[in-house]
Amino acid sequence: MNRTAVYPGTFDPITRGHEDLVQRAAGIFDSVVVAVAANPNKAPLFSVEERVELARGVFADLKNVTVTGYKGLTVDLARANDNAVIVRGLRAVSDFEFEFQLANMGRHLAPGIETMFLTSKEQFTFISSTLVREIATLGGEVHEFVHPLVNAAVRRKLAR
Repeated sequence: MNRTAVYPGTFDPITRGHEDLVQRAAGIFDSVVVAVAANPNKAPLFSVEERVELARGVFADLKNVTVTGYKGLTVDLARANDNAVIVRGLRAVSDFEFEFQLANMGRHLAPGIETMFLTSKEQFTFISSTLVREIATLGGEVHEFVHPLVNAAVRRKLAR
């Protein structure tokens, strides 16, 4: 049986923690779809198209990983990918409550879609896209938290 995972997020920007989760999911599933969400409730640093291109660059060496942008419900994207498993990352206990609510709502909306949680490696538990954006916006260095392609894109974006 061919099992697909959908790993959704805004990825603004994609971090080393995201990279770690995708690499690990790619070792578990036959294919992984990194799904870059167009979230109308957020004011992103990068457009959906820019985030998709950055993620494609970051994951270019993983042959079973594809990247797509999407709007709408994640469960609908999972259905479109043959009832894929939705992979969610947990950095800390504080993430669990929200992720648990999302998983239960997803199960209610699409009973055939499962959610699987992967916990972050210890060295990535404190990294979030929000913190990376804030540090970079305030002139701090973020190269150790993001892939070199992402670091260069953040620097270019903020230099404007």
